[in-house]
Amino acid sequence: MLRRMKTRALFFLSLLVLPLSAFAEAKVRVSSFSTILTEIAQQVGGERVAVTAHVKPGVDPHEYEPKPTDLKTVGDAQVILLSAKHMEGYVAKLKESTGTKGTLLEVGDGFSSLKLKPEAGHEGHAHASEEDPHWWHSITNMVKATKIVRDAFSKASPADAALFADNAAKYLAKLDALQKWTRAELAKLPRDQRKLVTSHDAFQYFAKENGFTIYAIEGFSSADQPSSKKVADIIAVIKAQGVKAIFTESIKNPKVLTEITRETGAKVGGELYADGLGDGAAATYEGMYKHNVSTLVDALK
Repeated sequence: MLRRMKTRALFFLSLLVLPLSAFAEAKVRVSSFSTILTEIAQQVGGERVAVTAHVKPGVDPHEYEPKPTDLKTVGDAQVILLSAKHMEGYVAKLKESTGTKGTLLEVGDGFSSLKLKPEAGHEGHAHASEEDPHWWHSITNMVKATKIVRDAFSKASPADAALFADNAAKYLAKLDALQKWTRAELAKLPRDQRKLVTSHDAFQYFAKENGFTIYAIEGFSSADQPSSKKVADIIAVIKAQGVKAIFTESIKNPKVLTEITRETGAKVGGELYADGLGDGAAATYEGMYKHNVSTLVDALK
């Protein structure tokens, strides 16, 4: 009799527990097409989101194209995260091919843009109207992006809004600490030495926020190839400005750097992460950003 009563009690208890368990497992489904936004999504969402990272660390986002499996996943997603500012040339494809009812969030369009310099373009042609899509090199923009993602998640799952707000606050505190560290490190570098020569034009937001002048060998996309005139112009600038070092990028094949260093005497200052997160220490935003800042300071001071 006692055994039968225990069995019944366990049965009725399971009826109460199972629906709660099912509810707890209903995570917000997120598709991310940016390594930067993948981190933000994971930090803000925590255990209440399931994030699919379509663009992996080390993959060039300028050249990435979604596969059929990506489109299927996006079709089931509640929130789709894009860098925007024309970084992803396949936004229309996502909208047309998936028929998704989820929120397609072009995060970078939520704050102001910096335009490319007139001389930064394909084979010397001016592209003055092009937006620089590499907004995450500004920590201020990262703060804005975190709040945009937080609000999107809260809308997708209002019951978790307090959790998302708490997680976002913790991540924002990390960004604030990173900003303070960056300012202290860059204080070691005199203003007249803050001249940044890189493979492609990806650091305008960093330059504006931290007082650097950019001299890019290529345009905003890593697919851009510099003309002979552009290379000659960069060599002349490096000589005239007394630039100490030039920098390669993590997903670049620096074909023209040998010629530039030979002609100018400038050294290769190291490798920077321009288009997103990398591996190892650079697998987090903090690690990537600290690597870039430390590399610049060590080479230019």
